[in-house]
Amino acid sequence: MNHPRSAWGKARYANPRSRETMLSSLGWGRTSSVASHRDLILEQFTRQAIPFSTAPGIRDEEALAFLTEASGATPDDAVLDVACGPGLVVCAFARVARRVTGIDLTPAMIARARALAEEKGVGNVSWAIGEVLPLPFRDGAFTIVSSRFAFHHFPEPRAVLAEMVRACVPGGRIVVVDLVASPDREKAAALNRMEKLRDPSHVRALSLAELRALFHEVGLPAPRETFYSLRSEVEGLLERSFPDPGDAEVIRRMFVESVADDALGLGTRLHGSEIRFAYPVAILVAACAGGGTPQTATDFPPAAR
Repeated sequence: MNHPRSAWGKARYANPRSRETMLSSLGWGRTSSVASHRDLILEQFTRQAIPFSTAPGIRDEEALAFLTEASGATPDDAVLDVACGPGLVVCAFARVARRVTGIDLTPAMIARARALAEEKGVGNVSWAIGEVLPLPFRDGAFTIVSSRFAFHHFPEPRAVLAEMVRACVPGGRIVVVDLVASPDREKAAALNRMEKLRDPSHVRALSLAELRALFHEVGLPAPRETFYSLRSEVEGLLERSFPDPGDAEVIRRMFVESVADDALGLGTRLHGSEIRFAYPVAILVAACAGGGTPQTATDFPPAAR
C-alpha cells in the first residue's frame, strides 16, 4: 500500500493550513469527538500520573527489560517512545540506546518522566509535550519507535501506527506493546466495557488479530510476537483508577461474576479476600520497509527537547 512518507515530508513544516490539509487528506482531521477524547486523556492521566507511574506492574523492571530486548536496541539506536507517560520505557531504553525521546500529551506525565530520569541519573533523554497525530518529528528521525500501553487509548490506532512508521528510518523497528482482548467477541466486549468504566479515556483493547492487521494495513511485515501477563488484583487496580461515582462497584461485580466463566478473558480467580486477574500483554516488533541494517537517524529536531 502507499504510505504518506514522501508527501508528508514536503508538507512537514509548511504553514498550519497546509498541515491540516494533509491531515484531512489522510482521514486524520480533527473532530469534536477527537477533541473531547483529548480532554478525557488530559483529565484522566493528570490524575493518574503518580498512581500509574508507581503501579508495580507498570514499573516492573523485568517487563521493561523484556521490551528492550525484544526491540533489539543497541548503542547505535535513536528511540522515540510515543505516549511515553511517566518515562519508564524511555529510561529503560536509555540504558542501551544512544539517545531516547519521549512524547506525551499530558504535562503531568512529562513532569513525572523528567523526575524519574533525574532520579536514575539518565542524561541521554529528551522530552516533548504534544500530540501523536501528527508526531512533531521529521521523517526517519528515529531507528526505533515504540509505544507501550497506549494503543487502547487511541481513537485512530491505525493512523498513529502510520505516524510511527513515518518517523522511523527504513530498516528501523516499530514496537507496540499493549494488553490484548480475547478473540472471543463477547469476552472482548465485556473487557472493554469494564475498562471504559474504570478509565473513561479507554477506547478499545484490540485482539491480537486486530493488532496484526494494523501492521499489515500500514505496510509493515508480520510482527515478531512475544507475550507476558500483567498480574494484578481488583482493589489495587481501583485504587489507581478514577471511575465515575458508583462505577467502582459495577467493576467489582463484573470481576466477581467473571470468576465462574472468565467473562472478561482475564483468568479472574479468588485468592482469599482478593480478586486476582492478569492482563494478557503482547509485544509486537516489525522492521520498517527497507530491511537490512537500520540507517543512522539524524540528531533530534528542536521539538524533542
